[in-house]
Parts: sequence; C-alpha cells; structure tokens
Amino acid sequence: MLDDRLLEILACPRCKGELEYRTEPDEVLVCHSCRLVYEVREGIPIMLIDEAKPLEED
Repeated sequence: MLDDRLLEILACPRCKGELEYRTEPDEVLVCHSCRLVYEVREGIPIMLIDEAKPLEED
C-alpha cells in the first residue's frame, strides 16, 4: 500500500497528469489521459514510460 503523501505528489511522467491508485487485481497507478498503467513492485512505483503498459478497460 502506497503512502497517501506519496500519492499526492506522484504524476504521470508523460503528461504530468493525475494518477489513479488501484490495488486490485494488481497494485498499479493508472493515467487515464495517456491510457497507461504503471506497475508498483514491492511498494515502489515504476514510473518509467518504457515499462508502462496500455490501459485495458472492460
């Protein structure tokens, strides 16, 4: 679980937009503007554009 203070200052590295924090089914940060998903590994957000995955919504 990410700290609330960290979530307040994190922004998408591509567009500098707001991120949504999700914990189910995986712990990730989602940028709806760029439609990218940033993985959180062992409590550390991986904020690299090259490692982001495309957002797939149902």
